[in-house]
Amino acid sequence: MIAYIEGKIIEKKDTFVILNVSGIGYKINTTQETSAKIKNTDKTSLWIYHAIRENSQDLYGFENKIDLEMFEMLLTISGIGPKSALSILNIAPTETIIDGIKSEDPNYLSKISGISKKNSEKIILNLKNKISEYQNDQSEESKNNNSTAIDALVALGYSEKESRIVVQDIYKKEKMSDNSQNTEKIIKLALKKLSGQ
Repeated sequence: MIAYIEGKIIEKKDTFVILNVSGIGYKINTTQETSAKIKNTDKTSLWIYHAIRENSQDLYGFENKIDLEMFEMLLTISGIGPKSALSILNIAPTETIIDGIKSEDPNYLSKISGISKKNSEKIILNLKNKISEYQNDQSEESKNNNSTAIDALVALGYSEKESRIVVQDIYKKEKMSDNSQNTEKIIKLALKKLSGQ
């Protein structure tokens, strides 16, 4: 079983990278976020989930161990295979999924992550007792600010998906402290981004 790979990037696409390791090229499926962080000429390393089936072997690569662990937890849910699990992580980062699970509200998880309500329900039901060791990066107030900002942008005519993406990006980059004024600040910055200013 392959658990970790380090090598030179010889090809990179949105959904996979090929690493040259001692003259052998390994094709590794990744999220778009992981792929975007890797430069074509860089030597890089990835944590690996090695999926072995009767007719195929596939590698799934993650920048850090917590993403790999979330991927493996998603695989314990009935009906979610490696491709589905990777799709879920492509929609929502691990931290967002953890926050959504801890809320134990499928509607909230669906809204902040973009994961379907059906999958949100399955994820919360199956994983709520498995994530107690993971810390929330966001306080309840921060999550409420983000949720309120998303609602406001949707009310202004933007789609929930584009609103969620820009709000999450702003929260990460601005590293805001927790106070109620942040909702207004997030909305103003989001409107600038969404209008292309």
